[in-house]
Amino acid sequence: MDVKTIAVIGAGTMGRGIAYAAALGGYKTVLEDVSGQVLESGIAWIRQSFEEGVARGKVEAGVRDQALPLISTTSHVEDAIRDAELIIEAVPEELEMKLELFTIFDRFAKAGAIFASNTSSLSITDCTAGSVSRDRCIGMHFFNPVPKMKLIELVRTPLTSDETVATCREVARRMGKEVVIVNEAPGFITTRINALIGNEAFNMLEAGIATPEDIDKALKFGLNHPMGPFELVDLVGLDVRLKILEYLHSTLGEKYRPNSLLQQYVKEGRLGRKSGCGVYDYSQQKAAEKKT
Repeated sequence: MDVKTIAVIGAGTMGRGIAYAAALGGYKTVLEDVSGQVLESGIAWIRQSFEEGVARGKVEAGVRDQALPLISTTSHVEDAIRDAELIIEAVPEELEMKLELFTIFDRFAKAGAIFASNTSSLSITDCTAGSVSRDRCIGMHFFNPVPKMKLIELVRTPLTSDETVATCREVARRMGKEVVIVNEAPGFITTRINALIGNEAFNMLEAGIATPEDIDKALKFGLNHPMGPFELVDLVGLDVRLKILEYLHSTLGEKYRPNSLLQQYVKEGRLGRKSGCGVYDYSQQKAAEKKT
């Protein structure tokens, strides 16, 4: 299929990043969210990301100027998906919400459109259980922050067609991404491995083996990770990591049982950068951002 228009459902952290990548790839892009404020914030973030890309020499000014006009917004799913050949949902990790969306996609999308989920852990088969177009359903797992992270996990179910995989691979190529193909399994590749690393980091912190700073430093300089596990979980969100671990624990067993300190932090509202405090304290940084 020749994809010309991509609809992105959900303008949160991942949705706005995916919309950025779609426009960068030259696709007409429709970004949807029920919240006008979230949409406004998402567009502002996309503009800033393009400016930063130009400033860093990663994006040519001409490419930015061509990409930004390709993006439009709407607060209605039906309007967003009507003309799209590829629809990517990037809503929260709640199965019922995703099931409802895929049912809407069936009813209002154009004939032959591909339906993709950006879920990082949920079963694509489960998310698309209510769809009648299951050969055109696939997982497209992007990584945060999307402008900087090169990987997309393409997750195929037993019913996903080869044509669907090939189309999404070409879309990813135009976005400037690298692709791995995953036969559906809970947590795919990266989420399963990363969840274990992050959970073990919390186990070591709880046991008093080392400070968060030294655990992060050890993995960055000893294992060449670009970010330490606590820096990463603060970026992603402790609540997001906990929900993923709970799902993997229920599907894959005891080794994914969430650490009790992680659970405690989430109960206390220590969710990471977005709340101003996670493993690390960002309150001064957030205060400085409000002043600028």
